[in-house]
Amino acid sequence: MYTDHYGLSGPPFQLTPDARFWFESRTHRKAMAYLGYGLAQGEGFIAITGEIGAGKSTLVAHLMARIDRARLNAIHIVSTQVEGDDMLRLVAQGLGLPAEGASKAGLIERVEQRLEEEYRAGKRTLIVVDEAQNLPTSSLEELRMLSNFQLGGRALLQTVLLAQPEFRERLAAPGLEQLRQRVIASHHLDPMGPDEIEAYVRHRMTVAGWSGRPEFAPDLFDGLYRSSGGIPRRLNQLLGRLLLHGAVERLDRIDAAALDSVSAELEGDAAPVEEKAQVLPLRAAARIAEPEPAEPVQAVQPVQSVQPAAGASAAAEARIAALEARLDEQDAAIRRVLALLVDWAEQDRVPQRPADRRFHAV
Repeated sequence: MYTDHYGLSGPPFQLTPDARFWFESRTHRKAMAYLGYGLAQGEGFIAITGEIGAGKSTLVAHLMARIDRARLNAIHIVSTQVEGDDMLRLVAQGLGLPAEGASKAGLIERVEQRLEEEYRAGKRTLIVVDEAQNLPTSSLEELRMLSNFQLGGRALLQTVLLAQPEFRERLAAPGLEQLRQRVIASHHLDPMGPDEIEAYVRHRMTVAGWSGRPEFAPDLFDGLYRSSGGIPRRLNQLLGRLLLHGAVERLDRIDAAALDSVSAELEGDAAPVEEKAQVLPLRAAARIAEPEPAEPVQAVQPVQSVQPAAGASAAAEARIAALEARLDEQDAAIRRVLALLVDWAEQDRVPQRPADRRFHAV
């Protein structure tokens, strides 16, 4: 929705990896250098680690976009919670080999033959395994055994392991000594620095056709770094919501105040369901504790006043008020979005002929 409002060709801060938006931060430049060195060796394992959202998948997308497919056959494996035999089948399928019904010995022989065929044709084979921290030991051992395939003293297979930081501890375990000795290059992706945030934002906006609208205030970027910690995926989440907020509010300039508003909304989204569910009962309790004055009536017995709810405290009342304010902000934002959608629907409504409906197999 905000892409039309700001005249962008597409969403610049989508969460899915896209090689077009590659940004060479300091840590990603180092990672590419280690990848380049490792690939030049043509053997062993390359390990790249990083926190969730640090840009490992984007690094792979950038790598895949740059490699020469005529000289390198790349197999990307993302289903990593598999045992050793299934890992072998995934590799075979990546090589275009039938794996159903084959014995393990027969499958290993087919894989080796195909790797030799690729090598004789002038193509090396690279396996890229994402989320490698989830691999059981049997799968890591299967990959290590496949790395033994050679022809004329040259390795037929090379592997890149992308993983979260805990994978480094797994590699240090005694049972993976042989695999650890075959890691020829490794790098840990750090968060971006505060001085890189503005360049990151402007780069991705420019790739999406940004013409200067909206303008980004100088005070925005320090806040983006504090809120995201320099993690690219967190930045993308924040900036996507910021642009949506800007479109709803019809802002031509996005500043720290807009970021504060969006951050409050995101905190509300992340609040536990139980906490949100308590808001209405707490409101009702507050109304019971402080009833509206009633008209005086004559009664034989004195009317007993309703006492405040037991256990009520200033801290509880403050929490209730904060939750109510958060709900009110979200309600207002939803109403603004609905109003904008209705306006656009009315403007774009034109008579159309009934579509020729046909169904195609996907």
